[in-house]
Amino acid sequence: MSPSLLGGLTKSLAMTVLSEVGDKTFFAAAILAMRHPRKLVLAGCLSALTVMTALSASLGWAAPNLISRKWTHHITTLLFFVFGIWSLWEGFKEEGESEDLAELEAKLDADFKSNKGESKNKSKATEDTKKKQRPFLMQFFSPIFIKAFSITFFGEWGDKSQIATIGLAADENPFGVVIGGVIAQALCTTAAVMGGKSLASQISEKMVELSSGVLFLLFGIMSLLSGPEGQL
Repeated sequence: MSPSLLGGLTKSLAMTVLSEVGDKTFFAAAILAMRHPRKLVLAGCLSALTVMTALSASLGWAAPNLISRKWTHHITTLLFFVFGIWSLWEGFKEEGESEDLAELEAKLDADFKSNKGESKNKSKATEDTKKKQRPFLMQFFSPIFIKAFSITFFGEWGDKSQIATIGLAADENPFGVVIGGVIAQALCTTAAVMGGKSLASQISEKMVELSSGVLFLLFGIMSLLSGPEGQL
């Protein structure tokens, strides 16, 4: 029985929301949006997350073609349990203070002040001339867009959510995984960009880790009961 589109979508949507809310890239988007135009920050972050989700799902889709579906299913099930225990452990250790937010804010503040100091040395006339000569489409490739894209892309590379997406796509419908992941990324990133630091500082990393841990364990149990053919 082939995995359903809806099954992959709902699992990916739930997993991505709980993995991304309170994540480093979530905080980075919130802080960048306070210092730069929100549209460019949102475009850069969403582009990076969409590319990462599609790339991860593609790797997961290719996995059963390299090794048997039985083994990919067992590996995916194991990953769900490992990530579930890992998230619960991180949640119980968390003291409730957002260390990631403070750390990222300090780094981005230093970078922002450095760039601001350099920009003062440039003449306003030169900047205006460059803006007039720049084509409309090149606005999407501005330094701010590239900065938001690179911080988000490399922040997600090798992250728990990326590996989980690969495993989920190997066991579920990859198109559903991509659609659910992109929808979830869009919701989380838009909330981060619009809410800014005020929203990010109110998020309990402890509760997010505990919730994602429970969800990963639930997926692991469902995967264990369903078997390689996807039947309960």
